[in-house]
Amino acid sequence: MSTRWQSLRQELGAPAARLYLLHRLLQAVSGGRARLLPYRLYAQPLGLLQPMREQAGTRIWLCQPEDPVVAAFPRPAFVLAQRWANGNRCWVCTVKGRFAGMLWVSTGSHLEDEVRCRFELPADGVWDHDVYVEPEFRLGRTLARLWQAVDTQLAAEGRHWSFSRISRFNPASVRSHERLGARCVGTMTVLALGQLELSWRPGRRLPQWHWNSTPVQRLHAPSAGSGENQAAATPVEPPNPESRDV
Repeated sequence: MSTRWQSLRQELGAPAARLYLLHRLLQAVSGGRARLLPYRLYAQPLGLLQPMREQAGTRIWLCQPEDPVVAAFPRPAFVLAQRWANGNRCWVCTVKGRFAGMLWVSTGSHLEDEVRCRFELPADGVWDHDVYVEPEFRLGRTLARLWQAVDTQLAAEGRHWSFSRISRFNPASVRSHERLGARCVGTMTVLALGQLELSWRPGRRLPQWHWNSTPVQRLHAPSAGSGENQAAATPVEPPNPESRDV
């Protein structure tokens, strides 16, 4: 146990390592029904990446629901249909005609699909999610090329920030985002007990319970000089609680 703890603490840091052990304990005693989900909310600047040299055989484009490549997406058809119905956009990458990866973007707002939360975005912001690369292409530059193509298009549209949530249990993703200039604008932790959720959100001192309602979190672009964990998020309560629709 001591060796395992030392390894976790080195990988995640002591606070996140304790949360991870608590998460595993909750899963064990609840038969997988209870989960502890700690997130960091990030804002990544757009339009700052240097152009990459084109690679023969690699194609990246804004995908449409009727594109044949959609059949290769590793997601259920009803999930994809709902994303497009909600106005999400998807960029896809193929290498020599083979599906290699995809990246989804929401504008205006993003309805989270892992916990109950709707993120309201600033006019110059988007939300990137479900960034996926096929295993055989993960050691190359597929992800970098995909992100650069999306970054270029969004910047041309006048978007300045791309928001996302990253699990504190995923330090590799945290490091890769921070290398690209992403800035932490807040944290959010959710304890899920079946359909019941207890959430600690930016701007609130006390946690809140949610059963069949979706809390709303308004995100703001980081101000100049804002530091890590300085929240750029404001909780918003809708006039009438809405049912989760994902």
